[in-house]
Amino acid sequence: MAGPNCMLLTGASRGIGHATVKLFQTRGWKVYTVSRQPFAEQCPWPGGRESHIQADLGELGGIDALAEELRRRLPDGRLHALVNNAGISPKGPDGARLGVLGTGMEAWQQVLSVNLVSTALLTRALFPELVAAGGTVVNVTSIAGTRVHPFAGPAYACSKAALAALTREMAHELGPHGVRVNAIAPGEIDTSILSPGTAEIVERDIPLRRLGRPEEVADTIFFLCSAAAAYINGAEIHINGGQHV
Repeated sequence: MAGPNCMLLTGASRGIGHATVKLFQTRGWKVYTVSRQPFAEQCPWPGGRESHIQADLGELGGIDALAEELRRRLPDGRLHALVNNAGISPKGPDGARLGVLGTGMEAWQQVLSVNLVSTALLTRALFPELVAAGGTVVNVTSIAGTRVHPFAGPAYACSKAALAALTREMAHELGPHGVRVNAIAPGEIDTSILSPGTAEIVERDIPLRRLGRPEEVADTIFFLCSAAAAYINGAEIHINGGQHV
């Protein structure tokens, strides 16, 4: 008898990650999580500590060890979904936006490692398990990848624009093996990391005149991982209330 569908979610410590874990668990999935932090006891999902892997995706040399640890835990060697949600956005003093002139080499390297390169390396490392399951990959890009954003600086924006390109490349390469790859591009989502001034963006730039909810993002991720999206490959879905139009 086949076991439950299994998912690996990076960047699981807050916001969209939390909502995604909870939704997939209610649908009967086994969810493994990755973040730089150890498992937080206040996280409300059952079995979370046993399913959590602490790893820093900025340390690219550790990706293979992360994949091997997950491989050891998978019940039947199959990974049905990989959701690359981890992302960092460096800020200046008091949370100020860092422009090109204010962003040094180390910040560029860290952002590109976490937001972009780790996605490629982790997908490569887990490719056999994804093929075995006929699985799917969902990359989390951003509205900042297609326009200048008042809060997200150029390092973050460039990493997300490149992640959209990587999604297309992966969809083209992995599709013949039965693995679908898509992306979601959230806009202003109601999480703990909202910047001051977000209310003005809502009133000025978002036709629906409200923030998105983490649960709405999680719903779209689940759809892309389900049989209902079986012929969707290489897409980037905007989740921003019309902010991109």
